[in-house]
Amino acid sequence: MNLPANHFQIPILACPTPKHTKKSFRPQSRTPVSKPNQLFDSQAFTSPSMSNDRPRTCECFDFYKDLVPYGEAWSWQRRIIREKKSLIERNQDFPDTLIILQHQPVYTLGTGSSEEYLNFDINNAPYDVYRTERGGEVTYHGPGQLVMYPIINLRNHRMDLHWYLRALEEVVIRVLYSTFSIKASRLEGFTGVWVGDKKVAAIGIRVSQWITYHGLALNVATDLTPFQSIVPCGIRNRQVGSIKELLRELQSSTGCVKANVPHYNDCRLIDITHTSLIKEFSEFFQLEIHHIINPMLEIEETPQRN
Repeated sequence: MNLPANHFQIPILACPTPKHTKKSFRPQSRTPVSKPNQLFDSQAFTSPSMSNDRPRTCECFDFYKDLVPYGEAWSWQRRIIREKKSLIERNQDFPDTLIILQHQPVYTLGTGSSEEYLNFDINNAPYDVYRTERGGEVTYHGPGQLVMYPIINLRNHRMDLHWYLRALEEVVIRVLYSTFSIKASRLEGFTGVWVGDKKVAAIGIRVSQWITYHGLALNVATDLTPFQSIVPCGIRNRQVGSIKELLRELQSSTGCVKANVPHYNDCRLIDITHTSLIKEFSEFFQLEIHHIINPMLEIEETPQRN
């Protein structure tokens, strides 16, 4: 759909300086935890070893309570990537970046995605459709889903794309287990995080000069109905789930959910998940998170929809 872009005028700074930051989150060193039902060798997703130096800085653009149009967030990522590449060319160091937000309803396709996984005419789609440069097939983003876009330099972590994908999965697995007592796992041959046969987190990335962008989407209190209009991630024989749905099922079947969690409304559930995502991301990647106050960034031209 080629429609006029709705610009979401949030000014943010592409490579901000620490003086514009507020609270920080410093990771604690801990032994990587091997969760039940994981199908990969633990060495494949251990966090980088801690040195005696101070953890690297990660500047966080935190709009998790906002519904950001997809084209705007994509533009932010592309601009930040260009600036980081420019710094690499000048042999200058720079902090990592994390963007966390929710999107207005949208379907996105990976660079090689097939339109056969769309259960609608792309010229008459129920929501905007974007073809992006990330890996993976079609997915849906919308309210109630937390999206994390880490823009990090893998030269400072581990220059291994397989490890990075497993690392993003590990962050989500830890969030689900430590915060909600939900035992999630990987599924051999697929990327993402699963609880039983339900996929709760989708992952699609792009890496350029060892700098990552795009990222992961975790269904927290998402309306799952729009997934019925696609074959999510191109997998026909699996379902999509959310934390809200899983907690309801656990409460009714086993009663093993942590006290009070089932009574939280959607907003509170998103708050809790957001806090846990930041914590687990910081600890796994050994990054000190700095939230940016009043960041400023000019928005470039919004990428065109399909």
